[in-house]
Amino acid sequence: QAQLVESGGGLVQPGGSLRLSCAASGSIFSDYDVGWYRQAPGKQRELVAHITSGGSTNYADSVKGRFTISRDNSENTVYLSMNSLKPEDTAVYYCNVDLRPWGGKDYWGQGTQVTVSS
Repeated sequence: QAQLVESGGGLVQPGGSLRLSCAASGSIFSDYDVGWYRQAPGKQRELVAHITSGGSTNYADSVKGRFTISRDNSENTVYLSMNSLKPEDTAVYYCNVDLRPWGGKDYWGQGTQVTVSS
């Protein structure tokens, strides 16, 4: 059973930076797209950043220019580097690999809390 494990969250002041990691057990990353999502209290989960198997990326408008998604397939890890953090970035961040189009499962990690506050 493949698993995704997020880490790197924490409390940071506005304007600060964090780097989140999403590590996969098993080789489920290298051939598939990966997404980072976030969910703030009382709000729906939203896609923050996405990276294809080939390394192409796209971002939500709210994080463009501040967040960078990257992947290291040799380490089965996807990263989300977050700079110039704002209080509205506060949320639980999740990574996702959706293999349902290929008859597999929709994998989610347990999430990592990011809190931006002074």
